Amino acid sequence: MICDAPTLSICLTCRDGREDACAGERGGARLARAVVERAATAGLSGLRLRGVRCMSQCKRPCVAALTAPGRFAYLFGDLDPQAPDHAAALLALVPLYSAAPEGFLRRDERPEPLRTAILGRLPPPDTGSDLVTPLHWFPSSLRAPA
Repeated sequence: MICDAPTLSICLTCRDGREDACAGERGGARLARAVVERAATAGLSGLRLRGVRCMSQCKRPCVAALTAPGRFAYLFGDLDPQAPDHAAALLALVPLYSAAPEGFLRRDERPEPLRTAILGRLPPPDTGSDLVTPLHWFPSSLRAPA
């Protein structure tokens, strides 16, 4: 089933170093819980929330991604599950993302905690954005000298 609604994916297995103090619960799972709890009271509609068992960003925990068909994809790291403003920022990002052409948001348009936490911003395959330049294949220019 294809859904056009934005999807917020949160890595459930990220370790933030506080697992011993938190009864073994991983930082990513705690971040996901904080986002789900906040989303339940925020009255957000048109958002899919999902947990992912490892998003392969282990050096930059905790990690979340915001994606939607035909829109830029964002990957954020260094999110603190114990910082209420981080969970709030992820949810505050959704309506901004939904309203922006192709979901493109400049640094200063994102909530404060997500300005420095960005790990990647990927354009959609069929973008019209001037950020993307088609590369043409020139086999002769890539050959090693004889």
